Amino acid sequence: MIKLSQAAADEIQRLKSKQKQPNLLFSLAVKPGGCSGWFYNMTFKDGHTLTDGDRIFISHNIQIVVSIETLEHIQDLTIEYSEDLMGGGFRFYNSLASTVCSCGNSFSVDS
Repeated sequence: MIKLSQAAADEIQRLKSKQKQPNLLFSLAVKPGGCSGWFYNMTFKDGHTLTDGDRIFISHNIQIVVSIETLEHIQDLTIEYSEDLMGGGFRFYNSLASTVCSCGNSFSVDS
């Protein structure tokens, strides 16, 4: 299950509204790279282009699209958003991560 904090959902909705395309869904993936082996990739995906390999989670009325391949790395992920003097940013809390880079955007999982 993928969960968003209310602040993360609000920020995703704000970013989505700038796109001016009503069929967009929030898409979350992991890709190889970063300091620890995997990094999070957030985009918007046209809802008409979903495939059989996509799963949809709903949190705070935000539909989150995740591929089956990504899901095996983030099955119990919580995404939060906060702002500080340096600006705003998303924070990822992944119970499957065995190590996390100090930036918080890169992680590894035990095989």
